[in-house]
Amino acid sequence: MEQITSRQNPLCVHFRKLASSRSYREDCGEFLCDSPKLLREAQLWGAEIRTVLFTEGAGPPSFDRTDVRMAQVSPSVMQAVSPMETPQGVVFSCALRDPVPRGTPEPGRYLVLDGVQDPGNVGTILRTADAFDCGGVFLLPGCADLYNPKTLRSAMGAHFRAACWRCTLEETASLLTQAGIPLYAAALRSDTEDLRSVDLSSAAVVIGSEGRGVSPPVLERCVKTLKIPMSPRCESLNAAAAAAVVLWEGCRGTLAPVSCLPAPPRKTGF
Repeated sequence: MEQITSRQNPLCVHFRKLASSRSYREDCGEFLCDSPKLLREAQLWGAEIRTVLFTEGAGPPSFDRTDVRMAQVSPSVMQAVSPMETPQGVVFSCALRDPVPRGTPEPGRYLVLDGVQDPGNVGTILRTADAFDCGGVFLLPGCADLYNPKTLRSAMGAHFRAACWRCTLEETASLLTQAGIPLYAAALRSDTEDLRSVDLSSAAVVIGSEGRGVSPPVLERCVKTLKIPMSPRCESLNAAAAAAVVLWEGCRGTLAPVSCLPAPPRKTGF
């Protein structure tokens, strides 16, 4: 078993760069995850795990594969490479998935994120989309990075289970049009309808940025806008909360009864 005690070890430097730099992640084709729970999720859902660092207290993870590089590190090294203030004893790298959707979307419920810049919100939305069986999430330019450590931590493994893509507005609109999936926006306009009155069984709904809402170019592509009913005292919802309401309304009455058995693997593309 490989042992690492120096913070200047090239692998440690590599992990720190994966945690801090989006461009470095994209150049290397890897991203960094932290915690035993995320490692279990990555193993369960077939992620391409490349390297695992662990401390003695965490114990060496078990793998059926022999191509995963593993190294035991000292607590001080783990503190240096982990993006968390209180490391949990395991950090690991995975291969980036292709961010571009292939083929035509299948009928279903989709979200489009427009300028959602908070990594915690993006991660929470991915986790919620996975919970409510969303067909996929499109991230338009200006959103937080899918593989920011805060996004990954908030998503709680949804990256390994659900479909999410980075696309331009033109690419997203073209894909949805080809599939006959209407594009709506959670926003106010003259054609705004109550969310509860619209059929969302096969539709894509745009969630706008935390500060500005849905941008004008995106609104122009939407066939109608939707309003979430709420108290007149409140002007709007947090982006992640709005997405949760939209997703719940879209799938209400369609989810299977809760099972205690593990779910079967879901495909992560079209």
